[in-house]
Amino acid sequence: MTQSNQSRLQRAPDFTGGRLETFNDVWLRHGLPGLALALLLLLLFQDQLLRYLWVPKELLPTYLLVGVGVGLLLSLYAWRAEGRLGWRQFGWVLYLGALSFWEEWIFRLALPEIGQSFGINHLAAVVVSNLLFGAVHYFTLRWRWQWCLGAAVASLGLSRHFEVHENIWLISVFHWIGTLINTPRLPANSRL
Repeated sequence: MTQSNQSRLQRAPDFTGGRLETFNDVWLRHGLPGLALALLLLLLFQDQLLRYLWVPKELLPTYLLVGVGVGLLLSLYAWRAEGRLGWRQFGWVLYLGALSFWEEWIFRLALPEIGQSFGINHLAAVVVSNLLFGAVHYFTLRWRWQWCLGAAVASLGLSRHFEVHENIWLISVFHWIGTLINTPRLPANSRL
């Protein structure tokens, strides 16, 4: 097993087909289903998302500066982990940023809203959404159960932060940072 694979958060292969060894594996098992779900939920909850995407005009330069700054710092972190800097690492950092945003959209906004529409109280809907967040990582990314439990607990913190500040951008940045720290390198056999 290569050093790159030893540091990943995956559990051992099982009957479903093994580890995620390439970017395409990650995209097909996690990114694409997540994007499809986000787009479906966007059709149902477009107004809600747009309300949380809005940034006051006077804060837009700050948001852009913070986003670019975090992106550059994460790119440097990925470069340090990979030992080289290039479009491949930068693309991975951008992918993880987009992934973090749409996971926040799904698990902090849309799923709790759906739960409430079925009569589940708000707190229960948030807890269920966060447990689903951990479970998704267990099945789609083949993470170890301890990491999935940690992700579910951490996402409760993001949900609480969102409840207080109603800022999807900030929790997406927190998610982006955590995701890149846990997976700074593309899977070993990727040709991105």
